[in-house]
This record gives sequence, structure tokens and C-alpha cells, in this order.
Amino acid sequence: MAEGAAEVSAASDGGGDLGTVEPERGVAPIKPQYLTTKEQFHEFLEAKGQEKPSQDSEAVDPAGNDLAEPEAKRIRLEDGQTEDGQAEEAAEPGEQLQAQKRARGQNKCRPHVKPTHYDKNKLCPSLVQESAAKCFYGDRCRFLHDVGHYLETKPADLGPSCVLFETFGRCPYGVTCRFAGAHLGPEGQNLVREGLVQAPPVRNGLDKALQQQLRKRKIHFKRAEQALCQLSRGPLPGPTPKATVPKGREAEGAPGQDNCDSQLAPQEPDTVGPPSGPLRMCGPLTDEDVVRLRPCEKRRLDISGKLYLAPLTTCGNLPFRRICKRFGADVTCGEMAVCTNLLQGQTSEWALLKRHPCEDIFGVQLEGAFPDTMTKCAELLNRTIEVDFVDINVGCPIDLVFKKGGGCALMNRLAKFQQIVRGMNQVLDVPLTVKLRTGVQERVNLAHRLLPDLRDWGAALVTLHGRSREQRYTKLADWQYIEQCVAAASPMPLFGNGDILSYEDANRALQTGVAGVMIARGALLKPWLFTEIKEQRHWDISSSERLDILRDFTHYGLEHWGSDTQGVEKTRRFLLEWLSFLCRYVPVGLLERLPQRINERPPYYLGRDYLETLMASQKAADWIRISEMLLGPIPPNFVFLPKHKANAYK
Repeated sequence: MAEGAAEVSAASDGGGDLGTVEPERGVAPIKPQYLTTKEQFHEFLEAKGQEKPSQDSEAVDPAGNDLAEPEAKRIRLEDGQTEDGQAEEAAEPGEQLQAQKRARGQNKCRPHVKPTHYDKNKLCPSLVQESAAKCFYGDRCRFLHDVGHYLETKPADLGPSCVLFETFGRCPYGVTCRFAGAHLGPEGQNLVREGLVQAPPVRNGLDKALQQQLRKRKIHFKRAEQALCQLSRGPLPGPTPKATVPKGREAEGAPGQDNCDSQLAPQEPDTVGPPSGPLRMCGPLTDEDVVRLRPCEKRRLDISGKLYLAPLTTCGNLPFRRICKRFGADVTCGEMAVCTNLLQGQTSEWALLKRHPCEDIFGVQLEGAFPDTMTKCAELLNRTIEVDFVDINVGCPIDLVFKKGGGCALMNRLAKFQQIVRGMNQVLDVPLTVKLRTGVQERVNLAHRLLPDLRDWGAALVTLHGRSREQRYTKLADWQYIEQCVAAASPMPLFGNGDILSYEDANRALQTGVAGVMIARGALLKPWLFTEIKEQRHWDISSSERLDILRDFTHYGLEHWGSDTQGVEKTRRFLLEWLSFLCRYVPVGLLERLPQRINERPPYYLGRDYLETLMASQKAADWIRISEMLLGPIPPNFVFLPKHKANAYK
């Protein structure tokens, strides 16, 4: 620590009169003795780093000089400009301003290498699962069946211990595990620890039989079709009647029909009924198959005052949610899932619905633009997965969703929006919630007019993000408007969301009268924010503690995505995406003023030790170096570019 302080003082002496300069607007106020310049920052990392960045990485060259950014990251040069950004003599002033425009939005054309491409010689799954007597693919199999040849070409192990073997007593990936040395016997057999108790499995997986039925469109949605038929005749005025049983319910619960079996495994139209014989038991005797639950009998969602982790696309995966649960998050929600992809049985989309046993209050978020697909998807999830609530995404601002009529676009499509909420509420046995923004355009607020309607349509809770779609993150969230919406939504609970990065921010948010707060980017910058809010303190967390958090994330990732090459590289990808947010955090001990605000970017500074400085780097090459500390060296020709352009600027 003394060595780091000496470097800090030397940098502050040689960097000019940095202590007397007023902090810029939007820049975190860091103590002068820690401030430095961009050149000194990277020189310090290169001088103190024990390992140089890998030459296989395209983010930096061996000499430490920045290479040209990929085409998707670079700003397009206007006609009349040279490659180095200098305009020719004939260039207009407007073109120079255009060239200086900062990178924003998504890297839609970023280079992407699928983790499966790293395994050129892939072993046959029948050998991995120790069923070598019969290959799953028969004569058409294109995988390797020679274990000896596979081991000769397999890269070296990444570590001496396997997380899956240590946790569950058996690694299901066998010889393909990148930590196989920990659980392979002398003859290559996969060892098993009999004493370890198997952990409860992750819930809400996609059954193969269900996937085939979805792909062949063999599943019937009776409740959804009845609800849609009723809505097509015109929605009922006012609130949803509490004691109304939908028409046609008698046919659905007709005598002789095993309703429990029909929900779990819907029969094909031309399939012969089950043979006569002993009845199959399907649980305790209830009347749910004859008399449907009334809205007043639904399970209530009582989460007032609890800390709600927002559904975060890409970064809000199951391992990250486990980290947040450990630090005190009360309510978690899966990443946004597209309803049409779920109805088609896409494995990648169903993976977003998985639930870990530690998530005691868990919901899933659906995105869609049409009542038929959203209502059918709600009925499908009501049959097949275990959740405490289902959330409708009416806040997604990206063009891909908005132009199809989903996300924020539903705020301007009231007829469709009403049918979606009423239809989903009618087929769900769990509460229905909605997440929306203030509006579509920046100065045209719509939420205060929608909230009374949502209450009448049957929504149990609404979360309001205090920004419009047009605004994105260019300005602070409007908590004064959220306070006005609390009265408009009453007695329906309203959660507030936006710009919460400290317990002071959370306290000010709760003073507006909201039932609770949802935390999104604040959890990405510092997942221990939930602990700070509950304990009402600022946590000056050390760099070693932060590295331990990242190590736990990699362990959870290997449990979730696997310990073979594909699982390791998928874990690395999600770790790097998270590091693109973590680098914005400024340690409490370095700030002149507490707390750090979410719209304040950190300037270049030298931390109290090398690791703290490395974690503050805004270069993707340094994030890759951190990932190599936890997951071993990167594969050849590895390329990483963040999902958002502004996350790795130079």
C-alpha cells in the first residue's frame, strides 16, 4: 500500500496542478492525490502488471499501444476526412463536430465468436455421459469417438480444482472439463465422491417432450383462446369482476378429463386417449380443474419495502442474481424473454426463465406486442414453470422491440395493451405486474394516465422508470413525476426505478411514497449496494474483496453454463460484460464527496494498490487480464467488444 501511495504522489506531482482544478460536471470528485493522466495510468498498469496482455487478444498490441478499434466501434468518417481524424482543408466546421461525436448506442455489428467454435475436436456426447455402448447419432455422428486423440489435442487444464466436482461430488463433463485433472482417474475414468449430497436442481428448465410439442404446434391453449374470444367481443367496463367464471369453463373441466395431465403434457388432436385402467395420481384432490381461481383468490404479491433487482438484459443472468441475493436483494426477476421465442421452444430463450433455489421471490419478464401470443405464453408458463409473478415489459427502448410494437410502443397502443393485460391476468394463477417508463417522448408523460387503467385491468403492481424512451440515460430520472404517479396508482403499489447508487438515493426515493425501489445499473456497478441500503452505511470495499466477488461469479457461472470449453468461455463473456460496468465504480476512500452519483464518470486515477487500479481501467484489454486471473488464458484469436459502445472508450 505504501508503494502504491508513493506512485500516487509521484503521479500527482508530475501531473500538474490537478488539486486546484474544479471537478468537471459529470465527473466523480476524486481526491487530488489519486488523480492522474491517461498516459500515466496505463504506464503504471504496464509497469506493475506481472503478466503482459495476451498477444492473441485484438484489444491491444504487445507494445502497449492502442490499435484501431473495430469497424463497429469506430465513428464513420465523413467525406473529406483522413484516417487519423484530421480534416482536410476543404472540410466544413460541421464535419469536424460530427467527427468528435462520442460513441453511443449498441455495437450491433461487433465481432462475435461462439464458444462452440473454440472446440474444434469435440467429443461425442455419448462418451461424455459415459454411455459409450450406443451413440446417440449412430452412423451420422460427426463427433470424435477416440478419447485418446481428444486428450492429445485438448488444451491444458485451467486450474487444479473443479467447482462442480467440489460442490456436487461429480462433474458431468468428464474428460471435456477444463479442470478434469481434479476428477479423472489413472485410466481416464470420471471419479465420484459418494459422500457429497446433491444440491437442489435449478428449476424452470425446458423439457424435451414439451419442446417437441411446441415446435410441432401440438399444444392447445384453451384458457387463452377463451380469454381472447371474450376480449374480442369487447372488454368489460371498469375493474375485472371478482366472481366471474369465464364461459366454456365447464367444457374445460368436463367429467372424465384428466385436467392435470392435460396441462403437463397436452395431447395431440389425433391422439387416442389413455387406456382404461388404474387412474394416475397427480397430487392432492382440489377443485382447480373444475372451478377456476377468482382474482380475489390469487396469491398476493406483498413485496412492499423490499429491494427489487431489475430484470437486466445480458448481465442479469442467474449467476449475477445469486451474487445480488447474497448481498441482500429480496426480489429477483429473470431477463426479458420474447414470448414468440418461448412459444417456438427456443432453448436459449427458455434458459432465461431458470430459477435458482436461493431466489425465494422470483418472477419472469415477458415482451410481446400482440394479445394472442402474450396470453398463450402466459398460459404456457402458468402450466410449466414455478414463479411468484409474471412481469410485462413496457419499458424496453431499443429499436428492434419498439418498431415491432412491443416495449415502450405499447404505451401508445392502448387497445392492444389493455387486451394483453386483461388476457394474461385471466389465464395466470400468479400476480401480474407491469414495468413501464414515463412515456415515449421526452416531454410527453403518459404513465400517470395509464396507471389507473392498469389498476382496473388487473395489474397487481407497477414499476415506473423515471425516464422516457427518447431520453434514454441522457438525464437524471424524474422522481418528482414518480411521486405524482404514486397518487394516481393508489391503492395499487408503485415501485420506483432510476439513479439509485447509494443508501441516500434509496432513502430519498422512498420519501416520494413509493412502495419500494427497483435497482438496475446500481447493482451492476456495485452489487453490495443492497447491503449498504439495509445497513445504512457506505462500504469501503477493498480490491481483494471485489476480486473474491468476481471469483464467486465465475464459480456460479461454471455451475450454470458448464466447466467444458464452451461453458468456460460463456462465463468469460458474461464476466467481461459485467466488468464493463464495474469499472465505473469509485472506491469510497478515494472520493472527496460522498456518495458517488450514477451519472458521474470516474476520471483517470491510481488506486490504493495495483488491483484497485486495474479494476478502474476502461480498456477491454485490462478486463481480459482480470478474466485471465480467474478463468485462465484466453483462447487464440479471442476478441471482445462490449455490448454498449460507451462502455469501453479510450
